[in-house]
Parts: sequence; C-alpha cells; structure tokens
Amino acid sequence: MTKTILAVDDSESIRETVSFTLRQAGYQVLLAEDGQEALSVAGGAGPIGMVITDLNMPNLDGIGLIKALREKPAFAGVPIIMLTTESNPEAKQQGKAAGATGWIVKPFKPDQLSTLVQKLCPA
Repeated sequence: MTKTILAVDDSESIRETVSFTLRQAGYQVLLAEDGQEALSVAGGAGPIGMVITDLNMPNLDGIGLIKALREKPAFAGVPIIMLTTESNPEAKQQGKAAGATGWIVKPFKPDQLSTLVQKLCPA
C-alpha cells in the first residue's frame, strides 16, 4: 500500500518540489498552504504516514501545527519533519519540544529529503 505524506508550506515552489520528489519515490502526497489548511486536510484524509511542514506560515505556523497534530491519537507516532529556512538552535529546540521528529534546512537537496523520508517512513 502506498504511504501518504502531508506536505505543508506557504511557498508554492517548495510544495511542488517536495511533491515531485516524494511522488518519484513512490509516495502519495497531500498538500496544504498553512497549518490551518493542513489540519483540515489531515482530518479528512485516510492514514497519513508522515508530515513535512515549514515553520513560518500564515494562519497557523509549523510549531502550532505540530502541537495540534500531536494532540490527535492518530498522529502520536507519525514522523513530523520541519523543512524551514530557520537553522538556529532555539528554533530547533522549539520544534523538538512541540514533537518534531527531524529538521531539514532550506534550501535542501531533493535526495536529502528523499533519503530521510524513506528512513522514517518506508514506502
């Protein structure tokens, strides 16, 4: 069964790059522009194997999204990766405290993303 990944970013070009990379690796990809839309998509989708989210987004940022998802039993063990331009230790600590599984700094190499996703959520 193909695993589904929810990719959340307010940048259309990042969403397209992430989607293309993950589809090439054999995943189904759902997209959202911000944390609010991601919660809506996640609530209406079947099982989600992984979430990849930006940190800085309008309406609901990545930290808020992670906290909201971690409150849902269905997302308790789901890997959540932050894909963001933020690289400072304080931001990373906030992500970890919220429940992020990993952190990738933009700009990223598609191979780097694909390798991490396959490690945490084998297709």
